[in-house]
Amino acid sequence: MTQSIISAVVIGRNEGQRLVNCLASMQGEASRLVYVDSGSTDGSVDAAREAGAQIVLLDTSEPFSAARARNAGFAALTTDLPPPDYVQFVDGDCTLEPGWLTHAARALDATPDIGIITGWRAEIDPHASIYNEMCDYEWHRPVGDIDACGGDMMVRRDLFARLGGFNPKVIASEDEEFCVRVRDAGFRVNRLPLPMTHHDAAMHSFAQWWQRAVRSGHGFAQVGDLHPGHFVKERRRVWLFGAVLPFLGIVGAVLSWPLFVAVLAIYALSYGRTVKGLHDAGLPLATAMRHSVLLFLSKFPNLIGAMRYHKRKRRGWDMEIIEYK
Repeated sequence: MTQSIISAVVIGRNEGQRLVNCLASMQGEASRLVYVDSGSTDGSVDAAREAGAQIVLLDTSEPFSAARARNAGFAALTTDLPPPDYVQFVDGDCTLEPGWLTHAARALDATPDIGIITGWRAEIDPHASIYNEMCDYEWHRPVGDIDACGGDMMVRRDLFARLGGFNPKVIASEDEEFCVRVRDAGFRVNRLPLPMTHHDAAMHSFAQWWQRAVRSGHGFAQVGDLHPGHFVKERRRVWLFGAVLPFLGIVGAVLSWPLFVAVLAIYALSYGRTVKGLHDAGLPLATAMRHSVLLFLSKFPNLIGAMRYHKRKRRGWDMEIIEYK
């Protein structure tokens, strides 16, 4: 049996040593490495070239996005023959687990109706901050067939080409949007019960966390606009807890104290349910309480992101990336 050809696309901007580590983690398993740079000024391009990667520099005259960068990397991979059977996409702030590419390719070889294979991502330093800690917990999701996954994924090259790749206009949750189209095309998205990547969120301040939550809200709104059946619960929560209840609370504080108390009770009940859910899922109680505070607060930056998307769409503006680091 002919061995499948695996290539990889790495995207990044000013990742420094993280990029060097990322490229090194795929040596020997990926037949080709393409690094797509979005305007780095820290020497990342030279470091990637020294590591043996093919370099693609994005034109700075157009808005950057992860989707645009990944598409450019895929195009570079498929210009020469033979093209790869499978393409691993990975962000430049991640390193791959040894053997992951081989395991993922074997799973695709064995299961023709799986279009995307992913695995578990983990934070390199989850104890550096509560924000890193939350990311680490966020990455550990159920295995088997799933609705969607993050940008670290292995995709069938022919399927990716047939679907036109990532939507370059989607600046957040572009990976989820692509997964929706993969499933609509009749393919499965599957997570193996294996470690895949080690990520460096490098999130050490509340401002970084807030900006990341703004980006998530933008993604909820944009992907939900493109695919109304996706992110339904997330969008409802954002508008309920970020807009409707605060409005009713203000009205209650001015005109009706029972209404104000009722709003506070709803928030308290929601917080308690979140704490219980996280604790039941295995988090220590104190950790679950800390995470729940930020999950409660996240609805407000989520709302800002959603409103930013709708404003951009209404005015015909470009969908520019929202960076948190």
